[in-house]
Amino acid sequence: MQTMIQKITLFLAFVLLRSHVAFASDPDPVLDYCVAIKESANGNPSCKNSSAVKVEDFIFSGIKTPGNYRQTGFSSVAVNSNVFPGLNTLGMSFVRADFDVDGINVPHFHPRATETAFVLEGRIYSGFVDTSNRIFAKVIEKGEVMVFPKGLVHFQMNVGDKPATILGSFDSQNPGLLRLPTAIFGSGIKEELLEKVFGLSSKDIANLRKRFAPN
Repeated sequence: MQTMIQKITLFLAFVLLRSHVAFASDPDPVLDYCVAIKESANGNPSCKNSSAVKVEDFIFSGIKTPGNYRQTGFSSVAVNSNVFPGLNTLGMSFVRADFDVDGINVPHFHPRATETAFVLEGRIYSGFVDTSNRIFAKVIEKGEVMVFPKGLVHFQMNVGDKPATILGSFDSQNPGLLRLPTAIFGSGIKEELLEKVFGLSSKDIANLRKRFAPN
């Protein structure tokens, strides 16, 4: 009897865990599509009348050319329902990232999505760090794909001799983005704490805050 109760308890715990994981992701759509419009009374996006939906609502042309990466060495263009209303409620989004030679996509993470990154052009040193502080990193080349598990810190650097491009896809309409340098030095964390954690001087921290201040 005791064994049976233990098995039932474990089963219920498993069901609850699965339910929690399921509800933590984007909800399943209840319509074929919901092309977003921002004309509702409460200001939240609503669905375009299906009779007014056109094929153009499901096409986005904003990433046909590279972004402007000349100033910083890196440029990214997010493709989400804010700029591509046809993606609304479909549980996915996209990004184009362009790198100059030696360009870097700083360590960052997406709290709500797993990302797959496809190298369109170039050679990219790419990797992530898991919660045991183990690093998985390798140079990936044109035609190769790398996956970054949800919520894990990852990074990319162009190690080739010409500009590079990555196309990234997310399994969430709103993956979120937290860049570690900006979060640490651009968020107003008390200077004394940063000095103690990183062993930096006030001058060093001031320079880093200036560099990573959010735009």
